[in-house]
Amino acid sequence: MSDRVTIDGMTDAIMGELEKYRDMAAEDLKEAVRETGNDVKKDISANAPVRTGKYKKSWAVKKTAETAESIEVVVHSRNRYQIAHLLENGHAKRGGGRVAAIPHIRPAEQRGEAELVEKIKRKLEGGG
Repeated sequence: MSDRVTIDGMTDAIMGELEKYRDMAAEDLKEAVRETGNDVKKDISANAPVRTGKYKKSWAVKKTAETAESIEVVVHSRNRYQIAHLLENGHAKRGGGRVAAIPHIRPAEQRGEAELVEKIKRKLEGGG
């Protein structure tokens, strides 16, 4: 018995392996996005201004969309988005003058973007 494969058979075998790789890569990418979303949330919470602690504790990660190939997560402040904007960008005082900005969201987002790229590279190279 010989182990000969027809061209059509080879094409099917190659396509099958490519589909397995696609599915594995999609799961790795989704996992990297979830992990990075949680890391960004922790980073924002760690660097958020603390007055009563409610704002710092209000940060959450929410999955907004997921398909077989992709996932979308949002890091947000539950019920405190107006305060997040004012703290991040600064604001005018009632009696004149300005309150200085306390950037804590943008730096966490930038670190998260860089971290996500590195995680994806590691996962696709097989390094976990």
